[in-house]
Amino acid sequence: MLQTMHDVLHPRNIDPDFPTAPVTWSRDEAVEVAGSEAISLSDEHWHAIRALQDYFSKHDGKVNVRALHDALDEEFHASGGLNYLYTIFPGGPIAQGCRLAGLKAPAGAADKSFGSVV
Repeated sequence: MLQTMHDVLHPRNIDPDFPTAPVTWSRDEAVEVAGSEAISLSDEHWHAIRALQDYFSKHDGKVNVRALHDALDEEFHASGGLNYLYTIFPGGPIAQGCRLAGLKAPAGAADKSFGSVV
């Protein structure tokens, strides 16, 4: 992965399980945010967080909410897709998932027509 100037000036210990996480993100921060939203993080939550971080990384932060929705549905298809993700992220797999992943939710993520809520 290429380093940005920010990465050079502000090195961090990269979590090997979350190599595409934002520079300022940490598991501890995710646990804290989850706790404030009454969520106890499971392996599936971490999988979704990693998937969101990977998707944002591959798309250079320019994310279309519909395409992200489809990508999450496909990634979790075996578990039930978006229906399953709503059971683990009651605030919406994109809006709430992005908060836990240390990402800025894309425009329209809070639009109920896309199924995500704030």
